Amino acid sequence: MTLTWNGKRFDWVNVAYFSAIHIAAITAFWNFTWTGVFVLLFMNWVAGSLGIGITFHRLLTHRGYKAPKWLEYLGTLCGTLASEGGAITWVAMHRMHHTWSDRPGKDLHTPKDGFWWSHLGWIICDLNMDRGEIERKYAPELVADPVHRFLNKFHVFPNILVGLALYAWGGWPLAAWGALLRIVVTLHVTWLVNSAAHTWGYRTFDTPEGSTNCWWVGLLAWGEGWHNNHHAFQRSARHGHEWWEFDANWVVIRSLMALGLVKDVQLLPKGAERFRLDKKANPNAIIEPGLTVDPVEA
Repeated sequence: MTLTWNGKRFDWVNVAYFSAIHIAAITAFWNFTWTGVFVLLFMNWVAGSLGIGITFHRLLTHRGYKAPKWLEYLGTLCGTLASEGGAITWVAMHRMHHTWSDRPGKDLHTPKDGFWWSHLGWIICDLNMDRGEIERKYAPELVADPVHRFLNKFHVFPNILVGLALYAWGGWPLAAWGALLRIVVTLHVTWLVNSAAHTWGYRTFDTPEGSTNCWWVGLLAWGEGWHNNHHAFQRSARHGHEWWEFDANWVVIRSLMALGLVKDVQLLPKGAERFRLDKKANPNAIIEPGLTVDPVEA
């Protein structure tokens, strides 16, 4: 009998990889080191914030701002450390998610197909898709870039090199904390945006799917958990709009802008308040001087 989940066969390579890395990560708790904890926190920020949130998501997927190519490639390299595949594959599948968001059987990771499916099931199953075709359809500009093709093809090697470097520096304890456990933490925090931020929280904007603003995912995922805000205005480089919606990724983007490293930063369009469910004006939605805005997407 063939084992399936939501009618999809298990991808035993992915099952083996993610099982192995979770089991190996547990050894960190028997090899405690404060240096390891510091490295975990720092590398989680590098991979999850600089890599996934700021580069893979807000820059490459939604083009929320413009950055020089060297910075784009550096951020992409950081993103490969999250062990979520290469940027081309990640971007294509995320754009596909926005195209079919929360439509059962079409959205790759909607909780309407099951909470745990949206969290990790879709990762460890064979989705019966031609990845190359999806990449060419949803991320053609990245496919056309030889540097991105190279980084996408060899995305596993940066983590291997980091792991070896940490082992050479501090032995197994440092590798367990700074590489293995850090990868597991970064993975689950990212997956929570797919699962928890489409399940729990509040909705500020009237969007056609079930995205939510989930405060604890917002904090853990460096601002990516203000997900309803993001789905309402996908190109906006700022996801946290209210004063309590702390958006760490936006702080970095704003800092890069102040340094002159990024430009054409997108924010909420004029008239965004009319899409609010409470129909109240938001003073934080005022466009900041020097920032450009995107047309209404809702």
